[in-house]
Amino acid sequence: MKTHTTNYKDTFIEIAEDCPVSESEIPPMKRNRTLAEIQYDMISKNPYRFSSDDVMFECYVQKNDITETEKTEARKQFFSKGQACFRSSALGKRYGFGVHSNSDGKVALYPVESEEYQKFVEDPEVKKVKAMRTKKG
Repeated sequence: MKTHTTNYKDTFIEIAEDCPVSESEIPPMKRNRTLAEIQYDMISKNPYRFSSDDVMFECYVQKNDITETEKTEARKQFFSKGQACFRSSALGKRYGFGVHSNSDGKVALYPVESEEYQKFVEDPEVKKVKAMRTKKG
């Protein structure tokens, strides 16, 4: 069975061209946690601790009530198909956070208004991709 990944290495995902905010916003808490909320909580409290795959799988676990005993098999199944990466996350499309993946594929968030965000954008050594646009065209 082929295994897919959402991980990037040494890459900075910039906010989408049509992101509606010029300063980052923390995803609002909702009764049913959103993917952006889960992603923000995991990464903001643990910069460079988790890979993109870890975060995306944990979102799947929480949204589908997967038990600890089911996790190993569920992870194999989850990554047997291609999954959306952080380019499609609301963190970069809507809330104004860039996502940096280090050389180990571990991720951290950077608010668009921060000096660190600007440094990544201006650094010619860092590979850059943009978050996906919300609107076509």
